[in-house]
Amino acid sequence: MRRNHRSHDSKDHGKRSLTPHFLYMCFLSPLGVWQLYQHYLDKWTPHTASRWAFTIVLILGFMVRITLRQGWYIVCYALGIYHLNLFLAFLTPKIDPAFSSDDDDGPGLPTKVNEEFRPFMRRLPEFKFWYSVTKSTLVAFFCSFFQVFNVPVFWPILVMYFITLFCITMKRQIKHMIKYKYLPFSLGKPRYKAQDNAAKPPAH
Repeated sequence: MRRNHRSHDSKDHGKRSLTPHFLYMCFLSPLGVWQLYQHYLDKWTPHTASRWAFTIVLILGFMVRITLRQGWYIVCYALGIYHLNLFLAFLTPKIDPAFSSDDDDGPGLPTKVNEEFRPFMRRLPEFKFWYSVTKSTLVAFFCSFFQVFNVPVFWPILVMYFITLFCITMKRQIKHMIKYKYLPFSLGKPRYKAQDNAAKPPAH
């Protein structure tokens, strides 16, 4: 009888933990809201494709809103500049070869037999890149609902200036990649093997 009583108490405790009052207290507390947010963010971390699909849809929705409302061009321009800086940090190695004293420390090409490419260490990891892009887009979306951020500006000049800035920065980044012989990706990198191991005696 005591075991049954205890089992019923444990079931009732499990039910009470999911009651609307518990959920209400969780959402009411700032710490509870942050823990719940961090929980779902951690669960979403390994789903890279779905995360970036959501962010792309969010950016497209923001662009559609800017186009339809014909305003907040300065907010859109600031968002584009910020995304460009994030993208450059995503493409840049964590240890810049230009400031590295030892050539082997940089993400260069293999020079020895049986040497593999080291994984590319980014200055801005992929998850932080996605998180910053998503958060900044949400902030820009929020700013587009207030007229105080709708500064009158001739938008074609901003577009031309952004395109020019993008071309100059990407050209500089590509030259940096060619000079120090690295790629910002670590997929499908070949492995150099010794010719003695590769050459096999003919079968008799």
